[in-house]
Amino acid sequence: MVEISDAVEIINALRAYDSEREWFEFKGNWYKPDELGEYISALSNSAAYEGKKQAYFVWGVDDATHEIKGTGFNYNQDVKNEPLKHYLARQLSPDVNFTFEEAFVEGKKVVLLTIPAAKSIPVSYARERYIRIGSSKENLRKYPEKESFLFDILRHGMPTIENTPSDYQELSFERLFIYYGAKGLKLNPDTFKKNLSLYTEDGKYNILAQLLSDDSHMPVRVAIFSGKTKADNMYSVREFGNQCLLYSLDEVLRYGDVLNIIQADEADRIVERKEVPLFENDAFREAVINAFVHNKWVSGNEPMITVFSDRIEILSRGCLPPEQTMEGFFAGESIPVNKKLSEIFLQLHISEKTGRGVPKITEQYGRDVYEFRENSIVVKIPFRWINVMDDKVGDKVGDKVGDKVGDKNKACHLNQTQLRILEEIRNSPDITKPKLADKLNVGRTTIDKGISALKKYGFIERVGSNKSGYWKVLK
Repeated sequence: MVEISDAVEIINALRAYDSEREWFEFKGNWYKPDELGEYISALSNSAAYEGKKQAYFVWGVDDATHEIKGTGFNYNQDVKNEPLKHYLARQLSPDVNFTFEEAFVEGKKVVLLTIPAAKSIPVSYARERYIRIGSSKENLRKYPEKESFLFDILRHGMPTIENTPSDYQELSFERLFIYYGAKGLKLNPDTFKKNLSLYTEDGKYNILAQLLSDDSHMPVRVAIFSGKTKADNMYSVREFGNQCLLYSLDEVLRYGDVLNIIQADEADRIVERKEVPLFENDAFREAVINAFVHNKWVSGNEPMITVFSDRIEILSRGCLPPEQTMEGFFAGESIPVNKKLSEIFLQLHISEKTGRGVPKITEQYGRDVYEFRENSIVVKIPFRWINVMDDKVGDKVGDKVGDKVGDKNKACHLNQTQLRILEEIRNSPDITKPKLADKLNVGRTTIDKGISALKKYGFIERVGSNKSGYWKVLK
């Protein structure tokens, strides 16, 4: 049973999201018993699909603004002379131990329905299985690819970098040995693959092995734009990927030192001028390490570091792990997404298990530097310019590092629609063309032309089928 204080915490954590997710739903006074049963099926299955332990249905919260409105919904009412809870439970299969809880938030009544994620098989209501597609409740039979993936998750668990085989099985690890040696640690050539969990259960190299190999096949890049958005000219791109991930991380961190211009503050100068860095290096370091260790590598996409004229953005694929709450995240309660990779980072003293990373960043810049998107988490570290340099930081940073954009990128100026398509694909690699059209409020033909241009100029490629594949961003 959920305690009242826990219910309030859960409700406020859900309200902190910018929009509803597949595993929770907000309503006002809405009440349709059979459709509620369908929602329980959909939310339970979607929670399993998204790797969440529980799903939630909340009455009394506005689904658009997430404001507390209060509700008059009574979960103790009868349906056809049968208690609502019994009526719903009788038609759910297998049994779902859902619970209702009443709480008061901002002095108004709110009802929280907590629904455990599906376990061994998908949950059905009145012999039909449902799932959430975005914020819509749909019959699972209409989406055979999702149904197959859900069954696979329920049988084998969520895909991880340890249980997912790599597409590359001819791997070498010479640089991994060198890296460990430089840290004063020695790998045993006979046992390191087992000790570092580099195999799947059936003996294939997994994605963790791919990441630690001499060629990770992950093109980690830092892109510099001349202005405040990606609609401005891209000045340069530096690539640090396609090698052992540990070296990529080190090189990105060193490049941060290059970008971090030291400025002379002449204000109130008496004897010596004050030197002020463009941004706090400790915050940048923590954000980059967190992005690497918690990135959803299993999706085939790498973290993204983007430099604008007023900030650096560090984007990590994926979202908070199922056990993590928003408050726990900001309090520094570390729950690793990639457990074995996290252990390796700890062993090599790249990171520490103190939970100081996020609090260190928020202490310096506040919580607003974090943006939680549908399929990614972004840290936005602002620049502290002593002298205003308008929107030409790309030129200045580029001049400093001596890194010019290639002729191909200079010649390829994407239009606004193509840039918006690219941005949506970066944030959601599995986004569909109909959803792109809906998000951009344009026609399907416009989306098709935009994607064709992005493919032509080498920005994206399609991996897998149109139904079950995803977009891979190349630059």
